[in-house]
Amino acid sequence: MSEPDLRARIKEMLVKNLMLQTTPDEIDDDLPLFGPNGLGLDSIDALELVVSMEKTFGVGVPNSEVAGKALRTVNTIHDYILEKRAITGPAAASA
Repeated sequence: MSEPDLRARIKEMLVKNLMLQTTPDEIDDDLPLFGPNGLGLDSIDALELVVSMEKTFGVGVPNSEVAGKALRTVNTIHDYILEKRAITGPAAASA
């Protein structure tokens, strides 16, 4: 899967699963997902995002420390998914 396709799928997941009042095209790759200067997601959204990542990409987030680093932007989620898939091998990439 090429990188732009993965970023598009991440944005679609965000909009669909978190019921955002925006479109995937309006989410910049480097836009902060949490806080007032970004999408404004909160801790409940973070939990939903972790569940959605597991369902959609087969990639889990083991704890809040990892989540704090991995779930900052679309780009950080993208990099985290690629990193986890590289560690777990090609079988996880087909999930």
